[in-house]
Amino acid sequence: MVFQSNMQDPVETDGDKYSVVIENERVRVLRYHDKPGDRTLQHYHPDYVLYAESSFKRRLTFPDGRKHEVDVKTGSVVWMKAHIHIGENIGDTNTDVIIVELK
Repeated sequence: MVFQSNMQDPVETDGDKYSVVIENERVRVLRYHDKPGDRTLQHYHPDYVLYAESSFKRRLTFPDGRKHEVDVKTGSVVWMKAHIHIGENIGDTNTDVIIVELK
């Protein structure tokens, strides 16, 4: 996967929270874990599918300053278009997700 300087790989920016489960020529599967109050650095995701292993509440902040809060329930599956964001756990539970990034 090629990342430009303004499109940082989350495994590089937040290696304490993201880990690669498997990667091949078609997908990269990431596991993400954080605790209430944790925040990521700005990073990029290509189009992806997210599976929530836990319920959580997050705030996404985009490069243009827009903010979007999400309240995700355990077992939810979410499709997201490619984007750059900062993520912040604003709830009182850990965030545990599997992210399948498309190549």
